[in-house]
Amino acid sequence: MTPRAAAQPRTIPTIESARDRERLRTIALHEHEDLAALVAERIIEVIHRETRAKGKVVLGLATGSTPLGVYEELIRRHRAGDVDFARVITFNLDEYYPMSPESPHSYHRYMWENFFAHVNIAKENVHIPDGTTPRERVTDACAAYEAAIRAAGGIDFQLLGIGKTGHVGFNEPGSDAASRTRIVTLDTLTRKDAAADFFGVENVPREAVTMGVATILDAKEIALLATGEHKSMIVARAVEGDISTDVAATFLQRHPTVAVYLDLAAAAELTRIKTPWLLEGIDWTPAMVERAVVWLAERTSKAVLKLSAKDYAENQLSPLLARAGAAGPINGQVFNRLRDKIRGRAKLPAHERVLVFSPHPDDDVISMGGILRKLWENENQMVVAYMTSGNIAVFDHDVTRHLDFVERAAAALGIDPAIVRRARGTVNAGMDQKAPGDIDIPVVQNLKKFIRESEAIAALAAVGIPPASARFLDLPFYQTGEVRKRPLSDDDVAIVLKLIEETRPDLIFVAGDLSDPHGTHRTCKAAVEGALARYQAAQRPEVWLYRGAWQEWSLTDADVLVPLSQDELHGKILAIFRHQSQKDTAPFPGYDEREFWQRVEARNLETAARADRLGLPEYYAMEAYVIQRA
Repeated sequence: MTPRAAAQPRTIPTIESARDRERLRTIALHEHEDLAALVAERIIEVIHRETRAKGKVVLGLATGSTPLGVYEELIRRHRAGDVDFARVITFNLDEYYPMSPESPHSYHRYMWENFFAHVNIAKENVHIPDGTTPRERVTDACAAYEAAIRAAGGIDFQLLGIGKTGHVGFNEPGSDAASRTRIVTLDTLTRKDAAADFFGVENVPREAVTMGVATILDAKEIALLATGEHKSMIVARAVEGDISTDVAATFLQRHPTVAVYLDLAAAAELTRIKTPWLLEGIDWTPAMVERAVVWLAERTSKAVLKLSAKDYAENQLSPLLARAGAAGPINGQVFNRLRDKIRGRAKLPAHERVLVFSPHPDDDVISMGGILRKLWENENQMVVAYMTSGNIAVFDHDVTRHLDFVERAAAALGIDPAIVRRARGTVNAGMDQKAPGDIDIPVVQNLKKFIRESEAIAALAAVGIPPASARFLDLPFYQTGEVRKRPLSDDDVAIVLKLIEETRPDLIFVAGDLSDPHGTHRTCKAAVEGALARYQAAQRPEVWLYRGAWQEWSLTDADVLVPLSQDELHGKILAIFRHQSQKDTAPFPGYDEREFWQRVEARNLETAARADRLGLPEYYAMEAYVIQRA
């Protein structure tokens, strides 16, 4: 394949406004998918420019979930003939230490499976720190890595992610601006974030080999990528905060050519996104007025209807006050908008066809256990579709416990105990031979799937919904047996579309969480959206987005607030308890160490309390939903 001019990229809208507080050039995008397309296009431009100028190009590459979309787009563009990798040299940022390149956790394996094996890059042009180097030779190996970068002519374009500690590469808090490739001790938070990949923090390596801050800053151009709400706080610190060794990403402010690419969720804490009225004149849409007034009410600890002209004037909202001439009309407008979002059972759909998509077998009751019961009581035709098996989130000891029950109950059930003992021996042998994080043998994967399915049925019963309402889709993208999943395919979308065509729903519920640590919620949402795009019907179903497993919609984001009584919240929590394999210590807790029922209780209580503080009717708890606009 010979290089040719890149295809004309489509126009991707970005979120623009004043950037007075941003110390790095920052590009915020409405759509998560657009981020990958935009960054991939920039990399292709660099490849074309540098290979024309000097016959080669040197890329610095990153791992993790965030760059996957970029690599998928580069593969697609390569197959389309838009980019040639024959003269591309790559250097990866880091690798765990110690780490075998064959391990499912290895960044060697990650890069080959997700990128290198799908493009025409020469194996000798790929450089990744070696996690198998004997410790006494690690220092020399790090020096050799630096020398190889220099020999290649330096890095032309460096791709970066950002960790919860603000690390780039594995440059943890305390990393010096002059640091080079070296072995480092991983921060406790970094290891906790990686715990799900390794099936427990105790299995996460304590060290890694990483490029240093100075090595990164030597690159001619740098792109920092971040997606998801869980990155929003550290992104704001890196972009708007002072340079500090506490947050290695802030050192990027010293580089002349850095671009930060964010989806809207990751950009949420930037001033121009969170409180744009503090920067410049803005378009005062009703939604923006609502956001500003709620912000003001919370800032002044007042109910909305009690805000005064002085409150507006003293908190940089005089332009809003000037539009109305007085505080009263603004306060009333916002109060009415918020009040009208509250929908008790009488205002919820009744006698309709309702289809609920749950990415994992517990997301339905975790996020919408309250409204599920109300919708069933309103005599809606309910179908709850569990999109993935969730089997990798079951501990081995749960399988052992269930098999022990089957063996003890075999005679009572009319099952040959010898058959059960042989099956149990096969299962035990497979689990005994498995290292932490390794893929289960097929029979164990299936047993874990059945455990999750039985718990889902039990949880539905706890909110009054019969087993016949459940569907288990077991989408193919999830069926890898490991944390890393396949990209969404037409097969996945076809399964979802078939169910939509079968049920012909009036209302669809979809998980809108953007902080799911491994992206399953995002992938499942994309599957539903892909299916709806193909769905041929006279009237498109209304789509409501729910959250709750990781975060909750704010009062200003939400379109619907569903009040829950104390008994209803208690019933919801009991339904969550039916997922026994996820109780006490879930394999994938995410970024919140509390159990899921504790998060749910706190968030539903706080949503109601926040509404109460704003002067709205007082309820015990609330769930929040967003109505997706066409």
